[in-house]
Amino acid sequence: MAIIGVRTRTALAAAATLALSVLAPVGAATAAPQPAVQYGAGTGTPYANPASLGFADTYADPSVIRGKDGWWYAYGTTDPLREGETTRHILPMSRSKDLVSWQYVGDAFTEATLPAWADRTRGAALWAPDIRYVDGRYRLYYVVTDTTVTAEPNDNAIGVAFSGSPTGPWTDSGGPVVGPRRGGAGEPGNFLWTFDPSHVVGPNGTEYLFYGSYYGGIWVTELNADGTRAVGAATRVAIDNKYEGAYVVQRNGWWYLFASSANCCAGPTTGYSVHVGRSRDLRGPYVDREGVPLNQSRAGGTPVLAQNGNRWVGTGHNAVVTDLAGQDWTLYHAIDRNDPYLTGTDGINERPMLLDRLDWVGGWPTVRAGTWASEGSQPGPITGGSTVTDFTAGSGDFRTVGFGRAAEPQTGTALFSASRGVNTALTSQSLPAPVRVEADVRTDPGATGEHGVVAASSPGNGIAAAVDPATRRLVVTTTHGGAVTGSASAALPADYDPTDWHSLALEVRGGTAWAELTHARLGDPVAQVTLALPAGTSSTGPAGAFARDAGVRVDNLSAVRAATPVGQQIPLPTPGRLLTDSSDEFDGSTLAAGWQVVRDPAVTVEGGSLVWPVESKDLTGPGGNAGLLLRDAPEGNWTAETKLSIDLGTDTVRNFQQGGLIAYVDDDLFARLSHVAIWNTRQTEFGKEMPYAGRTSYGGTIVGPPAETTWLRLVHRVDPANGEHELQAFTSTDGSTWIRGGVWTLPAGSDVRVGLLSHGNQGGDPATSRFDWFHLYAD
Repeated sequence: MAIIGVRTRTALAAAATLALSVLAPVGAATAAPQPAVQYGAGTGTPYANPASLGFADTYADPSVIRGKDGWWYAYGTTDPLREGETTRHILPMSRSKDLVSWQYVGDAFTEATLPAWADRTRGAALWAPDIRYVDGRYRLYYVVTDTTVTAEPNDNAIGVAFSGSPTGPWTDSGGPVVGPRRGGAGEPGNFLWTFDPSHVVGPNGTEYLFYGSYYGGIWVTELNADGTRAVGAATRVAIDNKYEGAYVVQRNGWWYLFASSANCCAGPTTGYSVHVGRSRDLRGPYVDREGVPLNQSRAGGTPVLAQNGNRWVGTGHNAVVTDLAGQDWTLYHAIDRNDPYLTGTDGINERPMLLDRLDWVGGWPTVRAGTWASEGSQPGPITGGSTVTDFTAGSGDFRTVGFGRAAEPQTGTALFSASRGVNTALTSQSLPAPVRVEADVRTDPGATGEHGVVAASSPGNGIAAAVDPATRRLVVTTTHGGAVTGSASAALPADYDPTDWHSLALEVRGGTAWAELTHARLGDPVAQVTLALPAGTSSTGPAGAFARDAGVRVDNLSAVRAATPVGQQIPLPTPGRLLTDSSDEFDGSTLAAGWQVVRDPAVTVEGGSLVWPVESKDLTGPGGNAGLLLRDAPEGNWTAETKLSIDLGTDTVRNFQQGGLIAYVDDDLFARLSHVAIWNTRQTEFGKEMPYAGRTSYGGTIVGPPAETTWLRLVHRVDPANGEHELQAFTSTDGSTWIRGGVWTLPAGSDVRVGLLSHGNQGGDPATSRFDWFHLYAD
């Protein structure tokens, strides 16, 4: 950030002064009666998940953008859309005016128009789209599951297609952006999973692509100037065997890497969930809220979204979108545990698209303040109102001076056409802070006048954010009495082209003005500026857009009351009264009374711990044969907790050795929380097994990172609506800072016992679980 020079200050002062004085607010001489609803509050449509219900039963891996025509567009992975349908839709597309009601608008590709390098003979599919708008064109990145690059199966790669419209037609670039990557020498068909692209524009306009999955990890690579090919060496930012589905945004100087963990597609026991890490550098290293890196064996990752006990499980593969009030939302897919498959009881998992509010608390994102996936009616995003217009039916509640209408593809637009003075489009009434003003802006070739958005305007006063093509800077200016009282600016990238559409936002709140210029409102800004408002700066007045001189085009103009951020997450539950008769400190030479020993595990009590070598047995699948130590659980609400040390080490493969807690009904119906070795990683997995359709179904969700010693907690509640047992997992590496995890349910009326486990060894050297104590609490 730098203070702008004299020439720019003078030009901006003239522009801002004229913009802010050309119109006085309606009622300046005589106060107008106040409307019943606060002016400029914006409107949103209430909704209930799933968001894709109106056009699709499944719509996995969603990606979203606000098009330059004012519609929001979402794209899904290749699947049939409806139950019983047998024809696949290759990257289906949908659109919405309010982010709530969506309509299908076709497929990005057909069987006939697949990229030429997609191997049709092996049934190539396109997965996990990522939509962008850069340099005046829409881009759609995607996975090609089988290519003609090699003659081997599974040689997956990343491709990209271009269009002048968000619905196509799409033209593939002609080859991979990131090609197939071998996972093992001399093994045909052994390719790392080059899945799940996420494109960002980084510092100085350089483009990057994140990609990868469990087999290989998540990587980031620089792209060439048109985004069609990877250049240079890629950097791994998240370890293999834990994360996929990257999505990256910048906020307050941090880059946030969202990533999904666990199995995406385990039917009713799918535990897919979203975690996050952040870094000052786009290339990492990314760490979680507790400072644990995502790119190590005991990988970090702060939970953002997981199942919460309602109908939705498998809540993952998210994208982020911002409404017109500045509130972030996340689109993601999930599975209705009561209807987990698209057709029948097997095959394609039915993963509709969901929408929920994304909050930022203390610099970290979480969905709905930590309550996560919603069920039932919710307030919708702010997407409309009298002070929102795309100029297709006039200028809405904006008073305009010095502009004419011009035809543009798919939409109307405001063309500021007066060749002298300042052209303006301002709200007819005053908007109080906090306020957010947005517009898409571009210039005709040769136009050089400053242009932007303005808030709190009155004759000679106001707060403006402007693009200055002459100096190639984004400038925020405050004006009082016709004079500039404060200003700050940031340079635009060398490749910035003012004739391409860009999105400009100005937000005024709490004594600060903040502006951002982006390609398409997707969290990767071209430039950002923050200015502390000088004393005496008014934060109330009309708002809108302005341009100095002719040849500036404005579209999708909005001026609404800015969203009120959520300030804190819901509190973590705390254990109630310790039940001493149901707990065990393991401070003697034998187990305390009350333990029920299942299949006689080889345990000893020594040195103040329960010592239990990991058994070469397991519970998952039919015929579980692992030993257990169980106790009767109290009625009502309770909490079980243990302190576990298990010598799994790091990095080596010790599948699937684990120790932990279990809530147990029988060998085919249980939920277990373990510190577990999963290939080269060490994770805390909260898994569930249940009978389903004549077989057992197992899946897990991931909580916080483990350590040499890890505290594990299960919190039990009974759902008053249906009597189900709800069990939520928590983990800690110090016994005081707890990480909130997902919820599994057990059927109403089940006789639930709770206890300890140490099993899962698949033939390696067994680790040993050492439990310092087992505590049971009742509320």
